[in-house]
Amino acid sequence: MAITIKSIPVLKDKAAAHFNSKIAENNAKKSSIDFSKQTSVASKILAKAKL
Repeated sequence: MAITIKSIPVLKDKAAAHFNSKIAENNAKKSSIDFSKQTSVASKILAKAKL
């Protein structure tokens, strides 16, 4: 038995514009995460384990 292929939903008009505006808004709010503390702890662990 064959399984039918479902169509891919497509955003149109106001929904597409709203989606694109939300993407732009979230990209503007995006920030970087500082992992320097975790990196230093990991390097100390590896140095102690002599790896």
